[in-house]
Amino acid sequence: APQGKLLHLIARAMNAKRILEIGTLGGYSGTWLATALPEDGRLVTLELDPKHAEVAQASFARAKVGDRAEVRVGRAADSLRALIGEKAAPFDLVFIDGDKPGYPEYLDLSLKLSRTGTLIVADNVVRKGAILDAVSEDANVKAIRRFHELVAAEARLSATVIQTVGSKGYDGLSFALVV
Repeated sequence: APQGKLLHLIARAMNAKRILEIGTLGGYSGTWLATALPEDGRLVTLELDPKHAEVAQASFARAKVGDRAEVRVGRAADSLRALIGEKAAPFDLVFIDGDKPGYPEYLDLSLKLSRTGTLIVADNVVRKGAILDAVSEDANVKAIRRFHELVAAEARLSATVIQTVGSKGYDGLSFALVV
């Protein structure tokens, strides 16, 4: 709940009207984000699993934000490419919380759907400190480490990481502003 509320407050503080979420699951973070939107705002959330997408749509309906939330089902990278192909308007806020091996590609594609002032937030980027283990063979750790390298190398981004503590232990959120 504290991280959901943080996302909500950030979206409200920046007056976000268009939010992109990569990784919907049951719609928990999407609900926090959608409730921060003005009535004419839009959340586009990407989910691979049709069953999770159904649960999320029901969650959005219960929260009375179903009219602001669009769930796209399929591989996130494919959905992102489709948005680019549709010439979707840039998003104000991007929240990445999907499969960790996809984070490097999601960053690249999200930048194509961003503008100066877009904030890209990525969850689960500390991995209980495992990203510091240079010899880790864990695919999630390797992908997150690569994600951090790409963020650091991208001249269009100004970024930091905040460590979080919750019921699942400690992890972190990355905040990257398109400058």
